[in-house]
Amino acid sequence: MSVPDSYSVPETPSGFTTDLPTPTRALAIGAHPDDVEFGCGGTFAKWAAGGCELFYVVLTDGSKGTWDPDVDQAELVVTRQREQRAAARILGCTDQAHVAFLGWIDGELDSSLRQRWEVAYWIRRFAPDVVLGHDPWRRYRIHPDHRHAGFLTTDGIVAARDPKFFPEQNISPHRPSALLLWEADAPDHVESIEGFLDQKTHALLAHESQYETTHRVTDQTSTEQLAAFRSAVEDRGRQAGRLANIAVGEAFKRIDRL
Repeated sequence: MSVPDSYSVPETPSGFTTDLPTPTRALAIGAHPDDVEFGCGGTFAKWAAGGCELFYVVLTDGSKGTWDPDVDQAELVVTRQREQRAAARILGCTDQAHVAFLGWIDGELDSSLRQRWEVAYWIRRFAPDVVLGHDPWRRYRIHPDHRHAGFLTTDGIVAARDPKFFPEQNISPHRPSALLLWEADAPDHVESIEGFLDQKTHALLAHESQYETTHRVTDQTSTEQLAAFRSAVEDRGRQAGRLANIAVGEAFKRIDRL
């Protein structure tokens, strides 16, 4: 079922809310390929299992996601798109047309009016009940793409909902019911991902080009390194779960007055 305009979710003794009703359509907006899997992969897998349609908007081309100065960047872009599509399928995104790559240059993303136009377009086109994305207000975040991606998500929601923004798009305005921001500075909501942690990890491991730079796996044949990565993902899930006294989760800042 879709998330209604006004709804309640369970609240724990710690004050955290948990587990939105499974939306009909959910859109995650990530700065790079793999950001969505890190931020909400378990939640996406859980919702897809409950019948939710998953949608992605990936803002940059991922062309700087390597420590090898000799890598062909054009080939890396193609590789990262292929990996993102594979990861989306693992989580339950059954239609590859639901994965939009905006292609802005990695490391050079800006939250300008032009980029906001595009994000608002895809929010209107995909018409999600729930949007998920980066928390732009997180302190000490040094990667500019993550900050700009967060602001494009919030600014894009405002533009998508109001008819006087970008009327030339010729798409009906759309107002999501909830926004969940991952890696939040002040989280107040946790989605239980018990039973979906392995699916999240499997999706992350689909991003093979990122093993060294992000996953800290320098040898793909090393069972020890792969086990260490899986353990790190599990530890992060258990830390998030403890915020709301559940076994394993993903933590967000929830905003539902959109």
